[in-house]
Amino acid sequence: MDKVPVSVFVPVKNEKANIERCLSNLQWADEVFVVDSGSTDGTVELAEKHGAKVVQFHFNGTYPKKKNWALENLPFRNEWVLLVDADEVFPSDLQAQIAEKVRRPDADGYYVHFTFMFMGRPIRHCGYASLWLVRLFRHKLGRFERMPTAPGGRTGDIEMHEHLILEGVTKRLSGSVLHYAYPTIDTWVTKHNLYSNWEAELYEKFVSGAFREGEGHINRAKRIKRRVKGIYLRLPFRYGLRFLYHYILRLGFLDGKPGFIFSVLLSFYDFMAWAKVQERRLLAAKPG
Repeated sequence: MDKVPVSVFVPVKNEKANIERCLSNLQWADEVFVVDSGSTDGTVELAEKHGAKVVQFHFNGTYPKKKNWALENLPFRNEWVLLVDADEVFPSDLQAQIAEKVRRPDADGYYVHFTFMFMGRPIRHCGYASLWLVRLFRHKLGRFERMPTAPGGRTGDIEMHEHLILEGVTKRLSGSVLHYAYPTIDTWVTKHNLYSNWEAELYEKFVSGAFREGEGHINRAKRIKRRVKGIYLRLPFRYGLRFLYHYILRLGFLDGKPGFIFSVLLSFYDFMAWAKVQERRLLAAKPG
């Protein structure tokens, strides 16, 4: 069977639990790069075992972060690239669509839909049933926006909520990527501790609307969401409101116990971000 002429890159750090499933699912692609950040759990050895090209990324504390660095520096031999996280699986119907689009494209980039898997079950509600991200695109036309974070790396070495800026036409693929982002509560807490650093770092920017880089190139829904976020962050006790939003308004109760737990955790995430903003302000005001 001929390989699909697409270059895949997978950003990782200590992804031993996921990397074999991920790479086994990518055998149809022409080439696969694993962009590592000093993993110590055997991720690199498993990636090499599955035939991936492993490249080390060394973060300088500012920019570029991992995904943009990969887009600028990896020697892709194909025009089309596919970004895949280690905890994602592309089903066969999506693989077939990708093969068709890179050979007979009718756009410059394609959105794919994500189904979140939590506690062994898909989350069908909670406001998490409509996530679409551009993951397949012409390499030269796409880069991630640069968010105005301070030097030091507290927000991590990889783009998290940054949007891809694509200079071209986008369309959607049907089907859905299975996203095993949170196989355990421990995993969820670890990841969202880092995410809350990002939220705290950019709090003032969201509230003031001080950054607009690339917003002309992200879709209207995401622009509106970013504006609403700036208003939402001003609300008192917003972490309580977030639980009600996900569990009641977005029908999280229909997901059973996983939906309840997921909604509580999202509320806790908002509380962590709020607490870290307060921590930053108190430490900045402390004499000396």
